[in-house]
Amino acid sequence: MTSTNGSSTHSPVETAAVVAHGRIDVEDAVERVRAVAERAGVELVDEPESAQLAVAVGGDGTILRTLARLLGTEVPVIGVNFGRVGFLASIAPERLEDDLARVFAGEYRTIEQPTLEAQLRSLAGSATGEAGDARPKSGEDFVAVNDVVATSSTLGRMIELGWAIAGEDLGVVSCDGMICSTPSGSTAYNLSNGGPVLVRGLDAMAITFIAPHSLDARPLVVPRGAELIVRNATADVVAAVLVDGQRAGDLAPERALSIRLGEQRSLLATLPETTFFRRYRETFTS
Repeated sequence: MTSTNGSSTHSPVETAAVVAHGRIDVEDAVERVRAVAERAGVELVDEPESAQLAVAVGGDGTILRTLARLLGTEVPVIGVNFGRVGFLASIAPERLEDDLARVFAGEYRTIEQPTLEAQLRSLAGSATGEAGDARPKSGEDFVAVNDVVATSSTLGRMIELGWAIAGEDLGVVSCDGMICSTPSGSTAYNLSNGGPVLVRGLDAMAITFIAPHSLDARPLVVPRGAELIVRNATADVVAAVLVDGQRAGDLAPERALSIRLGEQRSLLATLPETTFFRRYRETFTS
């Protein structure tokens, strides 16, 4: 049904669900979606998990939250942009009726995007050991569609983060934090901090430091199978761990944060002509 390069064929949509942004007035847009669905003979259901396709009406945040909600359901999400950026959206407001009718007729692609699996756990050994020697015990597990961030929980205080990749220690960096992002999340917080943009279809994650106090703390693109382990090397400052923008826990010196590419995939639906490079040009270079 799907592939990482987005080549796929679909039968006409029979059931769909509408997911709207709670803080943006999109009632008129939702009614427009309902009207298109009625004309196309598409049944709108209340629960997106039971639909063939989910239509997210809002900005990138709405699309990402819908993608996260539908992980593991095989329900793709197509976005109608009523946000400020809408990089993940495929349908512009002025094209809603025409483009959504095409989508309901089966004229769309489904792109698989990797997720991140993160574990926040206690260290088996000394809290002052090297990041590469950290052996996390059982703890809290999270899945991110967008990114996982470790950042200082004290305003105005930098932290020192030890990090290791694939078991190899890479030292300690003084910074405001670190971002680990998926291709979906690479155009969000990661990009605003000078991180690399990952093209859709890449099975990789980007690691970018926030305001590093070092000239050699460069962003990295890491392939599947290479696990990142982060530890807080600052004894008097706790690092907050954010998963898709929501605080998920704290990274104290006696704890480790491990991040790797997950097995689950988010499913982003797009119009056939709405390629990554077209959206990149329209959003970031015009």
